[in-house]
Amino acid sequence: MQTILGSNPGVFIAMTVVVAGFCAFMTGQAIAVTWRAKWQIYPYALLLGVADRFLVFAMFDGPLLSWTAYLSNSLVLIVIAELAFRYARADKMITQYPWLYERDGPFGWRARRSEEERG
Repeated sequence: MQTILGSNPGVFIAMTVVVAGFCAFMTGQAIAVTWRAKWQIYPYALLLGVADRFLVFAMFDGPLLSWTAYLSNSLVLIVIAELAFRYARADKMITQYPWLYERDGPFGWRARRSEEERG
């Protein structure tokens, strides 16, 4: 398990999920709120993966140049950033256009139905 994560599970959860995951969450949210394209999540998340690998290397003596660890950590950060992007974009759509859209779950929106369609 250590070769896939690049460190022990405790370090993975603390550094990748909590610390770098918070940065990925804020990145996805910032991209959504500023109406940028979704593809911009990927280069930022990959750069966060590099920073995460360096922090694990510097603080916990983890492997710096491990492709499997980098890819698995970056994949986790991409998922967190995409979830934050989708949540923030849905929130932005329903708050900015309340007469057009209504919330459809935590990550989506739909066209607002008129009173006649609601029945």
